Amino acid sequence: MKILHTSDWHIGKVLKGRSRLEEQIAALASVIDIARREQPDLIIVAGDLHDSPQPTPDATKVVTRALTALRGTGADVVVIGGNHDNGAALDALRPWADAAEITLRGRVSEKASEHVISGVTRSGEKWCCVALPFLSQRYAVRALEMFELTEAQAQATYADHLARLLSTLCEGFGRDTVNLVTAHLTVFGAMMGGGEREAHTILSYAVPATVFPAGTHYVALGHLHRAQSLPAPCPVRYCGSPMAIDFGESDNTASVTMVEVTASTSAQVREIAVPAAVPLKTIRGTLEQLSALDVGEAWLRVYVTEPPRAGLREQVQELFPRALEIRIDPGALPDRPQRLSKVGKSPSELFADYLAGRGAADPATKALFDRLYDEVITS
Repeated sequence: MKILHTSDWHIGKVLKGRSRLEEQIAALASVIDIARREQPDLIIVAGDLHDSPQPTPDATKVVTRALTALRGTGADVVVIGGNHDNGAALDALRPWADAAEITLRGRVSEKASEHVISGVTRSGEKWCCVALPFLSQRYAVRALEMFELTEAQAQATYADHLARLLSTLCEGFGRDTVNLVTAHLTVFGAMMGGGEREAHTILSYAVPATVFPAGTHYVALGHLHRAQSLPAPCPVRYCGSPMAIDFGESDNTASVTMVEVTASTSAQVREIAVPAAVPLKTIRGTLEQLSALDVGEAWLRVYVTEPPRAGLREQVQELFPRALEIRIDPGALPDRPQRLSKVGKSPSELFADYLAGRGAADPATKALFDRLYDEVITS
């Protein structure tokens, strides 16, 4: 069978106050085109469909239309909620999803059977997929109330709870079935993509790859935005995000993963790049060096390798109207500000000392301070 694995769409994500909804629509259009071309039997969306637990109506419209289009390719579609999603709100969409023949699981249910999805491909290959949405530490024990836990088990770590939960959910895996797991979590040893929510990637949320049963044919993970395969008892992979979420991810390859596997053969993985609608770039240099760069239509993060001065930001913004973030390169600043003596000095002199100590002495900035100070004093 063929599987298309995608995750971490983060629809509705705003970059430095700038909406990127049109770019997000273009990225999903590329994913849909790949699905039409590759004709997978199953499409797995491994969480973080939205960027916010309170998505805008437009963001919800984009997500539901994209899922509908993916189902329209003829593939079965399995979707789970991520840590950025509102699991309850996703589950509220299940009547729509059921009508569209899309399997949607927003949060962990008390019924284990809710998370075990099975099907048969057009060629007759049987498959079984354990679909585990993001599970916070707060609800990890509650999700295990379906079991009779001893007191020691109830005090176990997050990783212990996940391992026990997955072990139970995967009990129905068969020898003549393609056995799959999709989850939204952090695995030890995986590389961060650059734009993840740190609180949900720290060590207390990380699990070893051994939590996945060795008989699993493929584990489709979401949460980390860098595409990567991990050493494990079975094939475990993050597919990455189909677009760079912020500037920390500008060097990542936006992609989806195609998997070909049968019940008796190992998973063969292909990474398929998703072209960027508008790239994100970080540029660095003096004003003169920056003026010589051709950056096209990219959104920019600019590091200026000159001491700060009045009007510098405006000059950079004039050069690059699409610069969303402008900073002074740390190398252009002194290591530490000098200790300033305040004895017998006027506010104007103290401010001049401060600028000098920051390596930012500038007559125009000093004159602006003096004018504003005089206005405040005389008002």
